[in-house]
Amino acid sequence: MPGSTRHTPALDQRRGHQKRRPTAVATAALISVALTGCAGWGGGGVGGGGADSIDVLMVNNPQMVDLQQLTAKHFTAETGIRVNFTVLPENDVRDKISQEFSSQAGQYDVATLSNFEIPIYAKAKWIAPLDDFIAKDPEFDQDDILGPMTTSLSSEGKVYGEPFYGESSFLMYRKDVLAAKGVTMPDKPTWDEVADIAAKVDGAEPGMKGICLRGQPGWGQIFAPLTTVVNTFGGTWFNEDWTPGVNSPEFVAAVQFYVDLVRKHGENGAPQAGFTECLNNLVQGNVAMWYDATSAAGTLEADDSPNKGKFGYAPAPVVKTDSAGWLYAWSWSIQQASQKKDNAWKFVSWASSKEYEQLVGQELGWTRVPAGKRASTYENADYLKVASAFAEPTKSAIENADPTNPGVQKRPAIGIQFVDIPEFPDLGTQVSQDVSSAIAGQKTVQEALDRGQDLAEDVAERYQTRSGK
Repeated sequence: MPGSTRHTPALDQRRGHQKRRPTAVATAALISVALTGCAGWGGGGVGGGGADSIDVLMVNNPQMVDLQQLTAKHFTAETGIRVNFTVLPENDVRDKISQEFSSQAGQYDVATLSNFEIPIYAKAKWIAPLDDFIAKDPEFDQDDILGPMTTSLSSEGKVYGEPFYGESSFLMYRKDVLAAKGVTMPDKPTWDEVADIAAKVDGAEPGMKGICLRGQPGWGQIFAPLTTVVNTFGGTWFNEDWTPGVNSPEFVAAVQFYVDLVRKHGENGAPQAGFTECLNNLVQGNVAMWYDATSAAGTLEADDSPNKGKFGYAPAPVVKTDSAGWLYAWSWSIQQASQKKDNAWKFVSWASSKEYEQLVGQELGWTRVPAGKRASTYENADYLKVASAFAEPTKSAIENADPTNPGVQKRPAIGIQFVDIPEFPDLGTQVSQDVSSAIAGQKTVQEALDRGQDLAEDVAERYQTRSGK
């Protein structure tokens, strides 16, 4: 990962989310075809492994590499099911999964999908509902999966994915730096309070800025944190009837606040700063605070972190909502065309199980456990020994995330830091480029969002037409 001196599980996990650049054209085009009813279920072909094997297509995150290492020795030895893995970088795997599942060729039985794709793929009938498997497998303990995870991986009341690991977002800060300035972080900070603190700690140490906020273009870069700010300021990309709100007063106020804060008290090079850059800035003492993914905390508290033990963790800042953290999960889904769904479920249930987490902890170390999905993880004494500083704030952030109601108004689609429609990656990325330009001082926020409104109206028109509005 560029800009990093080491690859910890928490840092490398982030390859699986906000760093991504979406394959918007390929994915949106294929999904859009399926949503209009053109995707067939034919084929039913299988990979080259025979009846006692399954084929799994997955992203190349370090946690997945750990999974490969443990599968033959444990899962195959216990079940007799051989797992043939195809492992690709994220953008490549998203392309391949989209092509494979839209054609329903059946070559792959299981694939890694996020909570962005799963509701869309479910509506397209590309993936199989898991409820019957869950009902017949009480040891899996679906009730132990954190509620917002189950909600975000469901569609029309049915579960279509099981999480491998998950995250929300929170505010990370240097306790010692705030204390030296006589500043106390509120238990539940507002964005105005955060801005005030950022001003007070700006320059607290030589070269230290008050806060790091992403400015790098991308729907999964700047708009991951920024959309949560929009939500809590009372804005939304689309209202319930698909009326776009990109240049509404609330949306404009949120983006103007964010741009002003990062320009006044944010990191150097903010228009190019993404997750990795902000992580490095906080680790290296270049900033005093950072609002971003809960998964980053593992790196901050790693044994070789120069400021281990000096970090505090507060909930995502709010304005008009009770909570504001996002929600993300890399998860397992079964292709509808698979002819090996029973064996596929055995793998999915094992890879998302308490047993698997225990296995990782015992054989590879507790810092490598794919956490963020089960309540029981946060009751595990062995895990808490290495994650005590951030375990409860992480669990609380995930539990308080509400993907069905993240703002002050009803929404037409599920999602907190995104709108769960195929068109959003392209829309969000285009608008993000203009917002990043505003951070760079090349245009105003109003200019950026007026153009964004025009783009959003094009998207809205498609959905309003479908609904007869």
